Parts: sequence; structure tokens; C-alpha cells
Amino acid sequence: MGDYTIQISTRLVDQLAREDEKVKRKTRKLKPKKKVTHEEPREDVLTEPKMSSPPAPASGWPLQPPPMFMPVTPPPPPPPAAVPEVEAIRSILKESEMVLEKLEKQESGARQELSKRAKELHDKEFKLPYQSPMPCTQEREGCLECYKSNAKDPLKCAEAVKRFEACALQALKSGSAKLESK
Repeated sequence: MGDYTIQISTRLVDQLAREDEKVKRKTRKLKPKKKVTHEEPREDVLTEPKMSSPPAPASGWPLQPPPMFMPVTPPPPPPPAAVPEVEAIRSILKESEMVLEKLEKQESGARQELSKRAKELHDKEFKLPYQSPMPCTQEREGCLECYKSNAKDPLKCAEAVKRFEACALQALKSGSAKLESK
């Protein structure tokens, strides 16, 4: 069987609460049918009465607000089956995301390898080759020390300067001989 709802108006509740008062109704006289230009609102059992003041509460029954009626609805239908094309697109999208993650990992590894090799090449290219120690460092230091201690009389350092000069000439001759042999 079907589900039915019954709606009771506050007017009917008021009438039932006031059993002692009888509602007087006038009988309607039938009028001949005329063309109706507009419809006047009818007073049914379901409409609210028009009152100037709120009704006095009945002595026996408490006055309650009108009930709310919810329509009886069947449960929502199950969601429609997914379209195969949409599922295919989703699977392709998922595969693409996985490939993208894999490529990002490879890119980070390649970037690290590239920066490592670039650093190695930079170090090799700009590293000074092995150089022999500077010749005549002791003579040079002796000469500088002499000039510092005899700032007012630099002629006293003539002997230190001669030793430095002799060492420098010797180093120059040995360096040029090495270059010629190569």
C-alpha cells in the first residue's frame, strides 16, 4: 500500500478544542455562472484563518505549532555506472602521473651527476699545476729583513742584495736550461 500524509490545519485543531462553541455556517446560495475575470481566494480546511488577535488557549488542550510534514521520498538511485571512456582517460592520467614522477627522479639524479662532473672539470681546469718552490726565498727574506732594520741607512744591505742577485741569476739560468731541454 502507498504512504499517505494527512495535514490538519490549526483552524481544525481550534474547532476541536472548542467543542462547546458551534461554528455557525451560512449555506451558500448558488449563483448563476458568469465569466470570472479573476479568482478570489477560497477558504479551505488547509488555509490558516485570518484573525486579528491570537486565539485564546483552550482549557483542555495545549496549543501547539502546526506540524511539519516531510514528503516521503524513495532512496536516491545508485550512481550510474562510469562511462568506459572516462575510466580509460583516468587510467591514462594515472599512468602519466607515474611516468612524470619517474622522470622527475631521473632528472634530479642527472642534475646531481652533472653538477658533480662540472665541479670536477672546474677544479681540474682552474687548479694550478704543480710548481716548484720559489727559488732564493732565504736570500729574499734576508734582504727584506735588512732593509727593515736599516731603514735610515739602506747602503748597509749591499751584501744581502748581492747574495739575492747571485741566487736569482743562478735560478734563471737553471730554469731556461730546463725549458730548452724539453
